[in-house]
Amino acid sequence: MTTFNSLGLSEPVLKALDFMGFEETTPIQEQTIPLGLEGKDVIGQAQTGTGKTAAFGIPMIEKIDKNVRSVQGLVIAPTRELAIQVAEEVNRLGKNKGVRALPIYGGSNMDRQIRALKDNHIVVATPGRLLDHIRRKTIKLQNVHTAVLDEADEMLNMGFIDDIRDILKSLPEERQTLLFSATMPKEIRDIATKLMKQPEEVKVKAKEMTVENIEQYYIEIPEKHKFDTLTRLMDIDAPALAIVFGRTKRRVDEVSDGLQARGFRAEGIHGDLTQGKRMSVLNKFKKGRIEILVATDVAARGLDISEVSHVYNFDIPQDPESYVHRIGRTGRAGRKGKSISFVTPREKAQLNLIEKLTKKEVERLSVPSSDEARRGQQQIAVEKLIETTGHQGLEKYQQSASELLEQYDASDLIAAALKMMTKERNEVPVRLSSVQPISVKGAQRNKGKGGGGKKPYRKDGKRPYNKHGNKSRNYKGKGNRSFQNKGRNNSK
Repeated sequence: MTTFNSLGLSEPVLKALDFMGFEETTPIQEQTIPLGLEGKDVIGQAQTGTGKTAAFGIPMIEKIDKNVRSVQGLVIAPTRELAIQVAEEVNRLGKNKGVRALPIYGGSNMDRQIRALKDNHIVVATPGRLLDHIRRKTIKLQNVHTAVLDEADEMLNMGFIDDIRDILKSLPEERQTLLFSATMPKEIRDIATKLMKQPEEVKVKAKEMTVENIEQYYIEIPEKHKFDTLTRLMDIDAPALAIVFGRTKRRVDEVSDGLQARGFRAEGIHGDLTQGKRMSVLNKFKKGRIEILVATDVAARGLDISEVSHVYNFDIPQDPESYVHRIGRTGRAGRKGKSISFVTPREKAQLNLIEKLTKKEVERLSVPSSDEARRGQQQIAVEKLIETTGHQGLEKYQQSASELLEQYDASDLIAAALKMMTKERNEVPVRLSSVQPISVKGAQRNKGKGGGGKKPYRKDGKRPYNKHGNKSRNYKGKGNRSFQNKGRNNSK
């Protein structure tokens, strides 16, 4: 796989990607970003959750002249929710370059949007509201050099195909157009043929899960409770060798330092370490001198150690392919493996997406208690004690044992032995920096909510709204007065 550092991106964008925790490109990013930087039109066929926003957002941001106060990039999205999410990610990517993105959609104040349009370089819009601005002449598109159609098949399903054609015809002919769609029906192909210039095609399919020996679990948990939960799980599971995946280099350093503070033999690896240091850490891990390796995705690329029994996704990855790669570090050479992913409430949709695209259900676990962790450590001591009973040379201790049994109760002696053997964890407080949660970009989460989705039908089968989301001309709702459609009501 390719790292963002190898794509020739500007330092401000690389810094933003590093802050967001993205080192390695997803397949759609790997193929699309170079084409986008070359100014070529692109047709991308990819599912939601494969990293499309960065795939089209990065080339767009790199071409923005921040000194020109006008709209230079345009993204058309099917729903207000997707428009907001895309704008948020583009703003994070473009922050260090001074590039700003504005979501515009129906249901929000038109005058406020008109004022904001003067100060943003990129607009992310739902089709209906964008057409309103075009017809009112409140948006100037003569400087748009890059246009993106995101989730084009969703916009087709929602009746926006004619609106999209009208919007594209209003843009400068000398522009770059990128179209993304999970499927490619005829109407979408027609747009590509008639309104794009010799587009390059990029097709990405989610990988099937090929790691049948791995038990997959997740724990839904707030960010602030992740670390304590991780240490409890490790006390319960007692992994032979485990890998903990973090989303950022800083996260890896903090988690590995925290584990060491609580008595675990752990070290971290990421892209900022020298090659010599990374090799040293990996050699210690392979030889069992450390039991836990904390790593970013890139640092663990190509790691093949058959004894890894557990993988912990401390931060859920940005796309399903990364998830498959991560958990594939265990369950090797016919062995059984176990993976546990920590998912914040805001990231639950990302987990659902991973399950959908990998066609595997991930089982939910409850948060372990401190008592369960303590019992887990005691069980390890019990197993060591039982194992020791089979060792040779115990006769040397028989006389002392007999003398002790004459003075003390047998259960008290065994309890004392277990206490001596049990590894008590210190409760050193560990505070981690916050990490931006992963959010799913996709219309399927909120169809029909304010972004131009289909409105519900009446019981008689007639729809009280037209395709633009406005109330139909002569519909009389029960108990309501007659509605008359006097032009658009800016509902998209």
